Amino acid sequence: MRISVLRNMERLTAVWSLGILLSLSFEGVLCQTTNHTRPVFNCGGDLDGDSGFVGSEGFPSFYKPNSKCTWYITVPEGNVVMLSFRIFDLEADPVCRYDFVDVYNGHSNMVQKLGRFCGTFRPGALISTSNTMMVEMVSDSGTGGRGFLAHFSGGKPHVDEHQFCGGKLTKSQGTVKTPNWPEKNYPAGISCSWLITVEPEMVIEVKFDKFDLESDTYCRFDYVAFFNGGEKDDSRRIGKYCGDTVPQNIISNSNVLLVQFVSDLSVTSDGFMAAYTSIPRGLRTPTAGGDIASGPRVSSTATRPSLTPVKSVKPVVFTTEATTTTTTTTEQPKPRPKPVRPIKPVRLPVSKPEPDESRPATGMDPMCAKACRRDGTIKTSFCVSEFVITGKMTALTPGPSGSRQATVSLIKAYKTGSLTITQAGETMSVKLVMPCKTCPLLRRGQNYILMGHVDEEGHGVLTPGSFTALYKAQHHKILTNINKLPC
Repeated sequence: MRISVLRNMERLTAVWSLGILLSLSFEGVLCQTTNHTRPVFNCGGDLDGDSGFVGSEGFPSFYKPNSKCTWYITVPEGNVVMLSFRIFDLEADPVCRYDFVDVYNGHSNMVQKLGRFCGTFRPGALISTSNTMMVEMVSDSGTGGRGFLAHFSGGKPHVDEHQFCGGKLTKSQGTVKTPNWPEKNYPAGISCSWLITVEPEMVIEVKFDKFDLESDTYCRFDYVAFFNGGEKDDSRRIGKYCGDTVPQNIISNSNVLLVQFVSDLSVTSDGFMAAYTSIPRGLRTPTAGGDIASGPRVSSTATRPSLTPVKSVKPVVFTTEATTTTTTTTEQPKPRPKPVRPIKPVRLPVSKPEPDESRPATGMDPMCAKACRRDGTIKTSFCVSEFVITGKMTALTPGPSGSRQATVSLIKAYKTGSLTITQAGETMSVKLVMPCKTCPLLRRGQNYILMGHVDEEGHGVLTPGSFTALYKAQHHKILTNINKLPC
């Protein structure tokens, strides 16, 4: 009885201390309040001033369902808006279809969108190119969370403040560089946008002097991207670059070029320094879209084209052999179609031949004889697995030799190893192979925790003993805590 009373007193003390901390943190700072003890956040509004806080309606209580709130942020003229999220907890979805926060580079949803965010992963800092920014939060009728809390402030880029970057550049020539250049690495968790505008009859050429960003095949983590015009639109993207290979010169097709630099919350590098200049339209050919300068795993993806033609080469080899020998009947037993035929005869129930004919006849892997159960716990499996992800099973198809292949749309990656992650728009996905088609038992459309190993092609492999479980929102905190512990 005495212990429970002490625990209740500890909880009350913690809540009281948190209230004092919040009130001291917000004292003297612009935010939406109705009393002097705790800030009260409303659904949208105008926020004008040097700095302040913006939060979801009712924060830190759970936000309301079926709502749409819009905040208009304005800092003093001559400054840019810098927005940094302190707390972020929304319903998770790979493409943010249900609950999300949109941030715009101005007071309209017709201007550039700096990003759409959901889930519990805190976004990096966002910086506008002017003194205005719009934040919009939308929620559906389903699952919710505690919402978000963000701090905004006005800043002057490139004025001895290395943590700031971005802005409007209207001169005929100038430079674009990452924060902290060249003294030290660029900071983690930032997003910078430069809007370059020159004379109407001119186009823009960008030349890189130095270039060193975190390497990744698909430039998912740290990258610099170029867009024709003033909007972040994939159809207008000239290129997306990362790694340490200096990109070729960028030539825009108009007098407006948007440059966006993004770094995630982990590895950082030296950064880049680039100079731009305006040149007469038609002097040089505009850069074609889709260029990606990536890190060391480019060589591994380069092997993939040589692997896929192997399957298509088979019929070509058969026909050429048939034409050179002119005896098609004697050459056909050599290809593999013949071992496939024994699948039809009733040899499968026979228990003894299975070990010898498992490959040609049934296509089953010997590991399918194992019981369909997980080999370890969520923690032990986390440590021994090469990849640990959560995601939605979007496709399940039969594979060769009785296996199954799956496509998973990522919710969160905790460990990736050499797992290949592909990105289409805002959606990232991975390919998985299951040598035993009956185990583990997975269904399309469900969200899962998936742990396994990676093959030479970068595909995830799930054996019958691999850890798989239905994913729920509370698992994110469990997996995050495990990831921080030593194995």
